[in-house]
Amino acid sequence: MASRPGVVEQILAEQPPAQEVALWWGDLATDRQAALENASPQLLGNLEGVPYTIRDISNRTVLDETIVELSAVVDSDAGRAVQQAAQQQLNMLSSISASLVFDKAAPERTLITLDVTGQGRAAIVLGDLSDADYVSFLVPGMFFTIEGQMSYWADAASTLYSEQQMWLDHFDSQSVFTRNETVATVAWIGYDTPNLTNVGAIDNAVQGRDTLAHAILGLQAQRGADQPYISVVAHSYGTTAAMMALSEYDFEIDALAMVGSPGSPAGSVEDLNVRDGNVFVGEAAWDPIPNSSYFGADPGTESFGAHSLGVSGSFDVVMKQELTGSIGHNEYFTPGTESMRNFALLCIGRSDLVIPEQASVVERAISFASRDES
Repeated sequence: MASRPGVVEQILAEQPPAQEVALWWGDLATDRQAALENASPQLLGNLEGVPYTIRDISNRTVLDETIVELSAVVDSDAGRAVQQAAQQQLNMLSSISASLVFDKAAPERTLITLDVTGQGRAAIVLGDLSDADYVSFLVPGMFFTIEGQMSYWADAASTLYSEQQMWLDHFDSQSVFTRNETVATVAWIGYDTPNLTNVGAIDNAVQGRDTLAHAILGLQAQRGADQPYISVVAHSYGTTAAMMALSEYDFEIDALAMVGSPGSPAGSVEDLNVRDGNVFVGEAAWDPIPNSSYFGADPGTESFGAHSLGVSGSFDVVMKQELTGSIGHNEYFTPGTESMRNFALLCIGRSDLVIPEQASVVERAISFASRDES
């Protein structure tokens, strides 16, 4: 690889099918695998179809080495502009490094995607993608950067992980048969999210379409006959990228939740490769993005055919607890919200328990009646 500059970037930009990569890697002798890990961690860390444990080790190697290199530049006598650029990149990579820290009571975190250039890209997994029964991808939208939001996005994935596992444990406790099912959530910032200068263009969504599709196809290739229940929870501009991936690539997922969507070229649920039409849409009060149809059909309209996902706050009659509402464009992933509760249930195949928006007033009434009686 060292004798052919740019070859790694070219392979990653035009990735071979993940299934072929998985077969290729499985056929390699152990010494050849080790040699590749040493020679090109950047390639193995981001090549869909390579085992996730190898990708995590490779990406952490690149991350740590790049942080050391950038720190040396910052502390050197290089020009001010060079030092400032190095410091900016260092801040971005330090955000990824901090987001990988977890305590013993929390699920392990692994780094399965890493781009140390530009505004950066990363995907951090909570749980084990290799054997989880349920896998959820969290796809962000505009103004999400690695430096500014990686930690927040990893925390959102952690909250969703805990919420899903709590519900699974609850169902086990109510059943004669214990299933001991597990989950994995992916804090995915795998594309260059748009900013004020380019948020009106579709280009970044095209990139997101491709990288998200490759990530899901890579998971399906890795799991083979043992496929998990796959969900995508997308926000804002990320919903545009997700719907493009699910309408323009030939694979299926099990559930899709979208909040704060500016629309996409997909015209209806029937255009999306989501099993059983399991598509849910939520829109918070004072969120200016839904109903804009900026990039095409609005998934929140009745003609689109999606199900309603409550986000304005209600009462959970199963867990007997109040759920707070989301207001504006950026509160959908706050712990304790109705939206997070609904995301969790949808992602473990319990769409029957998702509270629709029109039911929120009724559920709140039940809450107040219950408190009055007590």
